[in-house]
Amino acid sequence: MLRLTVLGSADAFNSGGYLHSAYLLEGKAGTLLLECGPSVLAGLKRQGLNGDSIDAVLVSHLHGDHFGGIPFLLLEYLFESPRTRPLLVAGPAGTQEKVEQLYDCYYSRDHLDRLGFDLRYIEIAPGDELELAGMEVGAFKVPHGAEPYCLGYRIEDSSGGSLLFSGDSAWTEDFVERSAGVDLFLCECCFMDKITDFHVSYAQLAANRERLGCERLLVTHLGSAVRQAADLDAELAVDGQVVELGA
Repeated sequence: MLRLTVLGSADAFNSGGYLHSAYLLEGKAGTLLLECGPSVLAGLKRQGLNGDSIDAVLVSHLHGDHFGGIPFLLLEYLFESPRTRPLLVAGPAGTQEKVEQLYDCYYSRDHLDRLGFDLRYIEIAPGDELELAGMEVGAFKVPHGAEPYCLGYRIEDSSGGSLLFSGDSAWTEDFVERSAGVDLFLCECCFMDKITDFHVSYAQLAANRERLGCERLLVTHLGSAVRQAADLDAELAVDGQVVELGA
């Protein structure tokens, strides 16, 4: 089966004291880190998880709360838990340049020449299909104010488990079509009823829930109003939560 561990489920503001977006997917043939917010090491260590097990990192877009943890992950592999296995980082066009610039701001880009493993990047465009950590990944563009674009992903593991991930996105009809037949739709939900062109609201999800073809809906990247609301007809992600897909 495909095992999902929620390492971080908050928005950019760590609303409710939760960690930034990060989700560990452990499949039949590999381990994929989906999103890598700045608090990723805290998320891994709180759950007693070995960061060296990660085969690939996949990010939806280049906003800091989604990719800003990659330098910390590399720092961990350089000094605290020396790594020798290759690591693949995949994301929108410009991912390598942004990661290297960020690392240079945090520490020193010279560190990247001292890594004891092969670090490789893949740039993903909307419509691309690729294999990462033994999982089939299909990318599609979603509406969000990120450059050059933000991606949602449909991920299927050879074990049979599958999920749809919204990335950061306003509501889009693509969610209806792409959620058909997936075990889990992991969807962002920043607001209760505020309608914007860059984030989904609970009101929009509730209005469209019956149209979604997923077996289970789990809302994440939660703003404070959503986290604090009572009697929501939705399952809210929490840090440390484990979901088994395809069982």
